[in-house]
Amino acid sequence: MKKLAATKSKEPSLAFGGQALMEGVMMRSRNTMVMCVRNPRKEIVTSVEKLNPLAEKYKVLGIPFLRGIVMMLESFYLGIKGLLFSANVALEDVEGEGQGESLKFSYAQLAVLALGVLGITAVFFLAPFFLATWLNLSGFIFNIAEAVIRLSMFVGYLVLIASWGEFRRVLKYHGAEHKAINAYEAGVPMDVEHVKKHSRLHPRCGTSFLFIVLIISIALFSLMPDFGFAWRIAYRILLIPVIAGISYELLRLSGKYRTSIISRVLTAPGMAFQLLTTKEPTDDMLEVSIAAVQKVTELAASPNPNIS
Repeated sequence: MKKLAATKSKEPSLAFGGQALMEGVMMRSRNTMVMCVRNPRKEIVTSVEKLNPLAEKYKVLGIPFLRGIVMMLESFYLGIKGLLFSANVALEDVEGEGQGESLKFSYAQLAVLALGVLGITAVFFLAPFFLATWLNLSGFIFNIAEAVIRLSMFVGYLVLIASWGEFRRVLKYHGAEHKAINAYEAGVPMDVEHVKKHSRLHPRCGTSFLFIVLIISIALFSLMPDFGFAWRIAYRILLIPVIAGISYELLRLSGKYRTSIISRVLTAPGMAFQLLTTKEPTDDMLEVSIAAVQKVTELAASPNPNIS
């Protein structure tokens, strides 16, 4: 998720994050989630949900590093929820006797999807370790081999999803999300003509976050002492929240100092990977991302927003 800085206008700064959905875009401010999805009738369906961040309810959860862990868990839950909503809207039945009814995905299916994502995450952290162990490597060479394997898996994953035909529309909406956010940050009019001129890459994209996670995991796993096979496996599981917390803080810093040379160098690999995870959107996709940005900013500007 990305944290947005203030625009060039004189309006108060607004922090929110974005995510591509099936045929749509989700935008989140601190207390509101807006999902805009285009249904088969080409209408933009908007859903607004009030959020109650844990860091606001329990101040201790808002301290540095710990807030990154909380943010990761909340973003994961809301991201899966957004995908569920978009799937129901995008796959709405508009033919035959079932016209107007949706193909409803249940929360049980949401749980299965969430478990699948967690399983993939576990494989991403553990598979390189098992493969390097199988190669009978040790010491510094083991750490280097594990890092190379993990990096190769990451790049291979990005290449795979970028080449998957059915997923290309989601990648285009990802590009539309970035363009709308970049346009908002630049303070330009939020219309298709102006938004389409902006970059589809953004330094605080989830892709950049994943790359930071990758680098931090390599560094931490290399520094941990070797107390045996079981302990080394435990490190790779137990340190996931720590890695997320550190990565989140680094992502915040990259956004705060995004114009500095150091920040640009550190975010360059993540930006390069976004060439795989984003595609140039069509005008109708930009309309959806613009609608999401406009709605979330409208609600943030209202002292008492009407959120059902």
